[in-house]
Amino acid sequence: MEEVRLMKGNEVIAEAAIRCGADAYFGYPITPQSEVMETLMERQPWLSTGMVVVQAESEVAAINMIYGGAGCGKKVITSSSSPGVSLMSEGMSYIAGAELPCVIVNVSRGGPGLGTIQPSQADYFQACKGGAHGDFKLIVLAPASVQEMHDFVFDAFDLAFKYRNPVMILSDGVIGQMMEKVILAEQRPRLTDEEVAERYGSWALTGKPASRGRNVITSLDLDPYEQEKFNLKLVAKYKEVEENEVRYEEYMTEDAEYMIIAFGSSARICKKTVEIAREQGHKVGLLRPITLFPFPTKRIAELAEKCKGFLVAELNAGQMVEDVRLAVEGKAPVAHYGRMGGAVYSPDEVAEALNEKIINRK
Repeated sequence: MEEVRLMKGNEVIAEAAIRCGADAYFGYPITPQSEVMETLMERQPWLSTGMVVVQAESEVAAINMIYGGAGCGKKVITSSSSPGVSLMSEGMSYIAGAELPCVIVNVSRGGPGLGTIQPSQADYFQACKGGAHGDFKLIVLAPASVQEMHDFVFDAFDLAFKYRNPVMILSDGVIGQMMEKVILAEQRPRLTDEEVAERYGSWALTGKPASRGRNVITSLDLDPYEQEKFNLKLVAKYKEVEENEVRYEEYMTEDAEYMIIAFGSSARICKKTVEIAREQGHKVGLLRPITLFPFPTKRIAELAEKCKGFLVAELNAGQMVEDVRLAVEGKAPVAHYGRMGGAVYSPDEVAEALNEKIINRK
C-alpha cells in the first residue's frame, strides 16, 4: 500500500527502485549521491524482492554491469554524480547502440574536473547532447522535488523499455540532499522473462527457445552502410520520442508578457521570482521543462509569439539557453542568468536579473 514518509531525494531513488520492481542496482559511491547505495544496502532488498545490489569497483565497471543486465532484459539502474557519469559515458554509448533499456541517475555537482560537491546544473550538455561518442540521445527527466525523484524512477523504466533506450534522471545536490514529504507507491513485482517478452518483445538474452531464432546484442557493425541504416533507425526513434513524450509545467503563463525558463531546482526558486515580479507589476510566467530531451521546443515557440522576452535561469554558464534560443527563433530577446561552482541564486537575484536583462533592457 502507499506510504507517506519524510525522505531525502537520494533515499527515495533507492526506495522507488525497490518498489518499481527493479532487478538490480550497480553503482559506485560519490558525493552528493552516495545515499542511494547506502539506502539500498540498509534496506537489503535481496531478502524481500530478490533485487541485486552491487558496489562495483568503479563507475566503468558499474555501467558495464548495467549493460549486461539490460541485455538480459532486466530492469537495471545506476546512480552517480557528474565526474562519475563521465566515466560511464562509453558504456552509455554502447547501451544506446545496442538499444537496451536502463536508468541512470545523475545527482550533479559543480565542475569541471572534480570541482566541488555542491549542486550544479552544468551537466545539461552532457545529458542532452549525447554525453558520449556517436549519434545517440538519452531520454532525460529533470525532477524538481523529492516526490518527482520517486515518480520519475517509475516513469524512467517505462520509457526505457518502451523505446529500448537509456533514460537519465538529471537531478542535482539540492534535490538529492533535501528532505520532503513523499508518497511512496505500492510494491510492484519483478517481471519474469516471459512477461518482458510479452510486453516489450523477445529481444533479450534469456537463452534460445525452439520458438525463435538466436538473439544477438551488439553495438558493432563493420559495414558502414548497415551502420548507417541503424543510425537512421535511431533517428526515427528519437523523432517518435519527440512527438510523443514532451513534458513540461507552466506557472502563470496565461497572461505572461515575460517568461522565465528553468528546470529542476532552479524552477523551484524561479516560482518565487514570478511572484516577486508580479508584485512589482510585471506579468511574468514560468515554463519548467520536465523532459530535457525531448525538449518543449514547440511550446516555447508558441510563447515566443506573445512574450516580450525570455530569461533562462540555470546553475551553469549557459547551456539550456542555447535550446531556448533555437526555439524562440529570434522572435524575442533571450537572456541567461546563472551561478556556477556550487553557488545557488535566490529568487530576488533572479528577479533583479530579469529586470536588468529583459524587462528594463535598453
